[in-house]
Amino acid sequence: MIDPLLLVLEDDAERLARFRAVAAPFGVPLVVWRDARRMVAEAGGLLHRAVLISLDHDLEPDGDTDPGDGLDVAKHLATLPPRCRVIVHTSNGVRGDAMVGELELARWECRRVLPLGDDWVEVDWYSAARRAFRQARPLWGPR
Repeated sequence: MIDPLLLVLEDDAERLARFRAVAAPFGVPLVVWRDARRMVAEAGGLLHRAVLISLDHDLEPDGDTDPGDGLDVAKHLATLPPRCRVIVHTSNGVRGDAMVGELELARWECRRVLPLGDDWVEVDWYSAARRAFRQARPLWGPR
């Protein structure tokens, strides 16, 4: 059995707090990156523990450093064997579609969750995450 993780690319503190609150019942820690390039560089050693990856596209720079974007991560994941489900949670229509396209062409199971309305994290994202956790449970057992 493995100790599962939820890997997240997101730079908005309010969204992260909502993701953490909604994911708490799953009993799985979130590992968060605010920079796509850092996620690509650092997530490799954690992918075997990932039960879900959730990716935003548009990221705000922290200082003068370009954080890249979610498409950078999707393209990187597409070079690897599929490990878990991916949720693309961006409002950027064209780039979100490109992220999903990259992942689906590489046979990653992917779901698009649009950040629409006040409760999209609690309703739409939670529903997609719950499905991913149900599918992955045999890998890490009951909590």
